Amino acid sequence: MITPVRRGPMLAVLLTGQVMASMDGSIVSVAAQTIREGLNADGAAIQLIVSGYLLTTGVLLVTCARIGDVIGHRRAFLLGLGWFTAASLLCGLAPTATVLVLARVAQAAGAALLTPQIFALILQHFDGAARRRAIGVYSMVLALGVALGQVIGGLVAGADLFGLSWRPIFLVNVPIGLVVALAGRRVLPDSRTDGQARLDPAGVAVLTAAMTALTVPLIFGQEQGWPAWAWISLAGGVALLAGFAGYEARARHPLLDPAALRPAGVKPGLAACWIVMGCYTVFLLTLTLHLQDALGYSPLRAGLAFVPYALGFGTLSLTWSRYPRRLRDALPVAGPLAFAAGAGLLALRWHEVASVPLLMLAGAGHAAGYSPLIARITSLVEPRLASAISALNATGPVLAGVTAVAGLGSVYFAAPTSAAGVQRVAVAVAALLLIGTACAARVTYAQRRKDPAKKRYCGKRAPVSRR
Repeated sequence: MITPVRRGPMLAVLLTGQVMASMDGSIVSVAAQTIREGLNADGAAIQLIVSGYLLTTGVLLVTCARIGDVIGHRRAFLLGLGWFTAASLLCGLAPTATVLVLARVAQAAGAALLTPQIFALILQHFDGAARRRAIGVYSMVLALGVALGQVIGGLVAGADLFGLSWRPIFLVNVPIGLVVALAGRRVLPDSRTDGQARLDPAGVAVLTAAMTALTVPLIFGQEQGWPAWAWISLAGGVALLAGFAGYEARARHPLLDPAALRPAGVKPGLAACWIVMGCYTVFLLTLTLHLQDALGYSPLRAGLAFVPYALGFGTLSLTWSRYPRRLRDALPVAGPLAFAAGAGLLALRWHEVASVPLLMLAGAGHAAGYSPLIARITSLVEPRLASAISALNATGPVLAGVTAVAGLGSVYFAAPTSAAGVQRVAVAVAALLLIGTACAARVTYAQRRKDPAKKRYCGKRAPVSRR
């Protein structure tokens, strides 16, 4: 049921929380060397500081989405925000690398609790055109938070504010988190539960084990040369995930309600969203590495090079909901194709001037392949399944991202030159985006079958009864 709320302030609070969580997934990357020198940390510690955040969120997101059903999405968001803010303070004050690693894990746990509630609250309190606009802004924040983290991380770490070196990249979350928490208590709607939702400990245990077994080798296996343990862990993770799916189909209180995946078009739609987000993650990483390693860009300059991409993504994300229906319907199919074209042409030869329109094309294609599609998926499922869709929408891109980086990152590093690596990755990304295009087309077909009144009749309007 859609309830009347102060939608503008509510959305501002939710999306500020999302920006904080998204940025902290990447903000450490450009400051890693500064942290290493300041804490005298070894390579293993730095890897855990950078990747432990992603690992922890990937493992906990589904469980935390279900916690929102149990205790209420408002309460879960505010609790996660408070936890994230306190952990950020601990990160900024960490005296040793070990403390910083543990604080990053705690910070990620807070992010995993607050982020699924954001999409769930949007689905519960927005509908129609308002929901499409909200999802457009949400999608922009979700995708661009990673790039924004790189830029701000470079700026803050390089500025050495108050002589604190890298610490302000974490400490800045503290005042922002306090303000957002106070505002959230005032503007977020009360989301009382019906008392029937339960957290299934067995489901939590199996899913946690499965996600850990999958994400650990994907994050750390490449750097260690893909040893035997990585492949064994991946195989075990897949088996555990299959077991989890079978268990959930029979569970009395499923951790991830299988009903969310039953409507026609939901599964291929989610697959298309995950493919687009995974391709974005590896495209951003490999092109950033190429700009720094081969072309001599500084981390900050490399981050700023993606501003046109952000402009293309942001422009389409904020405007697509106002397009004519026929154009909106075409965006999820046309988007991945535009993304592939822009990324492919950029990989052939980087030129600072020519890259601007190509980055804007790729960014707009990315937005077109995600925002309208996830909005369409939400129209296919019942409102009671908002948390399940939110969990899938949060976990899928994380898993797709680490998989793409692990697989295509290996392709990039195995190439004889950085330019050749980027080109090989671009070919693979284009192939994946073609699969995403086919999946998105299936969603369009499923939606037309669901609503026969909106079908096209051989390019003509449906006949009108004269009775």
